[in-house]
Amino acid sequence: MSRAPALRRVPRRLVAAAVATCALTVTAVAPQAAAEDSRPYTETYRPQFHFSPAKDWLNDPNGLVWYQGEYHLFYQYNPSGSTWGNMSWGHAVSKDLVRWQELPLAIPHDDREMVFSGSAVVDRNNTTGFGTRTNPAMVAVYTSHYKDSGKQAQSLAYSTDRGRTWTKYAGNPVLDIGSKEFRDPKVQWYAPTKSWLMTVSLSTERKVRFYSSKDLKTWTHLSDFGPQGAVGGVWECPDLFPLPVDGDPRRTKWALVVNINPGGIAGGSAAQYFVGDFDGTKFTPDNDGSYTPPPGVVMQDFEGADYGSWQTTGTAFGSGPVPAPAPDPSGTNGFEGKGLVDSFRGSDSETGTLTSAPFTVDSPYLNFKVGGGRHPYVPGSVMGDSPAPAGEILADFEQDTYGSWTTTGTAFGTSPAHGTLPGQNPVSGHTGTGLVNTFLNGDATTGTLTSPEFTITAKHLNLLVGGGDHPSGSDAPTAVRLVVDGKTVRSATGADSESLNWVSWDLGALAGRTAHLEVVDENTGGWGHILLDQVMLSDTPARPRSRETTVNLLIDGKVVHSATGADSGTLDWASFDLRAHQGKQATIQIVDMNTAGWGHVMADHFVAADQPARSNLQRADWVDYGKDYYAAVSWEDSPDGKRRMIGWMNNWQYGNNTPTSPWRGAQSIPREMALRTVNGRIRLTQQPVSTVASLHGPLTSVRSTRIAAGSMPLAAGRADGKALDIRATFTLGDAKRFGFKVRTGQGQETVIGYDRETQELYVDRTRSGAVDFHRDFPGIQRAPLTAKNGKVELRILVDWSSVEAFGGQGEAVITDQIFPSPDSDGIQLFAEGGSARLDSANVWQMQSYRS
Repeated sequence: MSRAPALRRVPRRLVAAAVATCALTVTAVAPQAAAEDSRPYTETYRPQFHFSPAKDWLNDPNGLVWYQGEYHLFYQYNPSGSTWGNMSWGHAVSKDLVRWQELPLAIPHDDREMVFSGSAVVDRNNTTGFGTRTNPAMVAVYTSHYKDSGKQAQSLAYSTDRGRTWTKYAGNPVLDIGSKEFRDPKVQWYAPTKSWLMTVSLSTERKVRFYSSKDLKTWTHLSDFGPQGAVGGVWECPDLFPLPVDGDPRRTKWALVVNINPGGIAGGSAAQYFVGDFDGTKFTPDNDGSYTPPPGVVMQDFEGADYGSWQTTGTAFGSGPVPAPAPDPSGTNGFEGKGLVDSFRGSDSETGTLTSAPFTVDSPYLNFKVGGGRHPYVPGSVMGDSPAPAGEILADFEQDTYGSWTTTGTAFGTSPAHGTLPGQNPVSGHTGTGLVNTFLNGDATTGTLTSPEFTITAKHLNLLVGGGDHPSGSDAPTAVRLVVDGKTVRSATGADSESLNWVSWDLGALAGRTAHLEVVDENTGGWGHILLDQVMLSDTPARPRSRETTVNLLIDGKVVHSATGADSGTLDWASFDLRAHQGKQATIQIVDMNTAGWGHVMADHFVAADQPARSNLQRADWVDYGKDYYAAVSWEDSPDGKRRMIGWMNNWQYGNNTPTSPWRGAQSIPREMALRTVNGRIRLTQQPVSTVASLHGPLTSVRSTRIAAGSMPLAAGRADGKALDIRATFTLGDAKRFGFKVRTGQGQETVIGYDRETQELYVDRTRSGAVDFHRDFPGIQRAPLTAKNGKVELRILVDWSSVEAFGGQGEAVITDQIFPSPDSDGIQLFAEGGSARLDSANVWQMQSYRS
């Protein structure tokens, strides 16, 4: 957040900047509009067979319970807008888990509290006294987030009319440990002890805590689990449930699902799981989390008093390694031995480098540990103060007024600012003393600043930009725009940082045109301001200044591999593949060029090895490997005893920015969960609920088709559509990659493929339509998937703004949002580097559950 206090080393280094929680999230950002149809539920990106509210913001599924013929889906809801805030419980019901009826708001926030995530149970034995045995109460166990203190505690509300109206319990809260990071209770009836079992998160400690109660009002602490697995973010929305292994009821294991944000396998939000045993008191995982990396030759372990032959610049790394601190779950951990590199020298204000002596690459891999800030290396960036190239200065904002620039609103005041404004974290990176800075009276002000017209007489426009990362096309931007003939042709934003950095626009195609600049601040949320300085025309592009906290491998002075931390005090294994660099001279360089939050790097134990080390992320088990499956929890009391789960189809990295209106947020397709033995390991697998088939429309079937290198329409275009259910089997050939391209058209496509060489299912959404609303949105997500007998089975659900890809028997799943144009509705087969064979494909057009 832009107003976070200076980073403190202990005890909350993990969350120096407030990270998104399962109910409390990152700073809200105003919505980005799309060209929408005016009729409800037909808007451009409106899901047709996934639940979304008619309007306003939705996130975590809550209170999943079956009662009297209805599956209840409560969810985190803002009844007053389409970004996060005013957290309350929305409500929908379904008889089949695919056709949903949205009901009125269930449990609203009030002046005292927001109603955060939780669960619901049917109190059939009337242990609470809220109902009767003939009309048992439905009881919601939720997290109260108290507005005055920020404290989180567990509370109750109850309903005796099938969840239609609710009463908050007068004795709330029923469980309060005095914490601001204690949330998301999942409650179930535990028959062996005839008591209620609560699974709840100690979020910043990366622990799950278990409690027991006879009446839902008085709770007894049983045990804790964690930290273990992925720990790069806060732990949230836990869920614990038993399942038979391979369908054998005599062999039951327990699955513990723990959602994490950030630090997911694809970046940002994700759901991991553990398989083990629960004895009524304690959960014991089958995998104890221990890991022995591949052996090798230790190149540097930082156990000495100094850096030896390694050389420093700047002041960030001091004169030698720092002593490893005593164990502290909230501080630094994951180091090897008694010393490590750590550029956090009391604050994040120091910068510098630490560089190894040159060495000859003679091993396949370089393994090491890295932690600290998540500030990656940017190709083309330069260290130090990158001067501006020569050119014509259009504005340097050193005067007492804006001159011929004109303003609207109140964000820009009457003149340029002189550095940092009251209440603002230190501003840096500008030239001279004056700059544009819209942090006037905090982020509450809005307005525009417009330049006079000028003629484009150079190849580039260079400018220093900082502040909020709210793109020009959003409803509430903080951006600089270049406007030609009334149209925005270039735009730039800050990076949620008070440090200005160079942006360079290539104007070669606009030479001789008349243009003007618009500086726009329409945002009143966190980072709702823009910084600008030193606008100039030049024939040479300005190079951005490095803001990295990285470990880099350099060959011939160029960075060929780079790794960064995860905004975490935990050091984790990373690996550089050196096979392409054998025999070359290389150096290792540890870089800290960042003075903002998490502006430091940690490193330890560099080893030359024959095999790569695997990080916690790579070793963890993930429910879903996509970017958009979070806060996953399961239904209680299903009449057939099956375990079904649903997740929020979004990611806190960009959740407030997705280009939908008048709603924002949808839930995944409900999934039936199972434990299966896959490649000798027990894995949590999933498939869409069978009732999805009730929405099937026309079917197109294709059999025995050779896929040559390139792309080809499936069934000559007869299978095209915006909402599809695809089931297909492929036989491996010599193609490196093969599969489907869906929602194709106008240069757009979403690729769902299989990589034969890496044995992975993948989804590529880099060309899926609207991908530029946030820098973390475009990308390729991958999930491990082993072919069986030379064949790969895929199940793909395509909706108007999502894809869900299930590989094999559901052991590999990737869920991603997409935002293609409405007329991008093609489906193609493709192969790369050879050919493959489609054995069979059935493609159903999907009907809307509202039709």
